[in-house]
Amino acid sequence: MLCATFDSPFQSKLIDGLYAEAMVLAETARDYFDGIGREEREQLDPVSRVAFSCESLKVTTRLMHVIAWVMTQRAVEAGEMDWSDARDPMRRLGCSPDSDPAMVAALPDRAQFLAQASLDLHRRVERLDQISDAGRLSASPVQMLQARLGSAF
Repeated sequence: MLCATFDSPFQSKLIDGLYAEAMVLAETARDYFDGIGREEREQLDPVSRVAFSCESLKVTTRLMHVIAWVMTQRAVEAGEMDWSDARDPMRRLGCSPDSDPAMVAALPDRAQFLAQASLDLHRRVERLDQISDAGRLSASPVQMLQARLGSAF
């Protein structure tokens, strides 16, 4: 279970894996939307061009929210931020903008893939964020102190 102390190497590796996945996906999205995606967008009808532009912004927004969340988790893990500060609503995972499945289905295959991949990643991180609250609430003060002492030495 993900918690404030990151007392498991598994949890640290999970965060590192999410960071790597989000960064690769962000780079892939940037390359696509700034490259061949522009050409593919121009071949669409006007309504689909607008949908394409909206989806590119939604993909970017989702990925930036995930990256910010992961960086917050890393700051907690490194002792640079207290767990309670990380739980501040301003530092929580941002909401994922909704996509219209019918509009996404009308987009080129690569744009569809990026929209779905960013949504899937955001949903997984959202579940982890929710689980971390549940885990934090179920830990006793003694367990939290033991975990902090364990990570200090």
